[in-house]
Amino acid sequence: QVQLVESGGGLVQAGGSLRLSCAASGSIFSINTMGWYRQAPGKQRGLVASITSGGSTNYADSVKGRFTISRDSAKNTVYLQMNSLKPEDTAVYYCNADVVAGSGNGLDAWGQGTLVTVSS
Repeated sequence: QVQLVESGGGLVQAGGSLRLSCAASGSIFSINTMGWYRQAPGKQRGLVASITSGGSTNYADSVKGRFTISRDSAKNTVYLQMNSLKPEDTAVYYCNADVVAGSGNGLDAWGQGTLVTVSS
């Protein structure tokens, strides 16, 4: 029904930058909040940043001032610009979207995850 496809992960040195993208496709009527979560080995998945359909943003304290979330609603795409990366940012990053499908049903959609590795 609805697919989220992430891209942009990879290996970067500490202090470097990466930009993640996540495109939603399928039977979509509208998308409310979109967000990025991450899960490091041995840790629980947690919110990195989110953005509402109106453009309001929310960030985890650990990434404030370094990461920026944005979205292109016309393309059903959300981005995460990550600057000043630290080794502790190493994790699998997952895209999430609160979707209203074409059927009218609400869906909590997740991407497959993209690995970000920050070397020291």
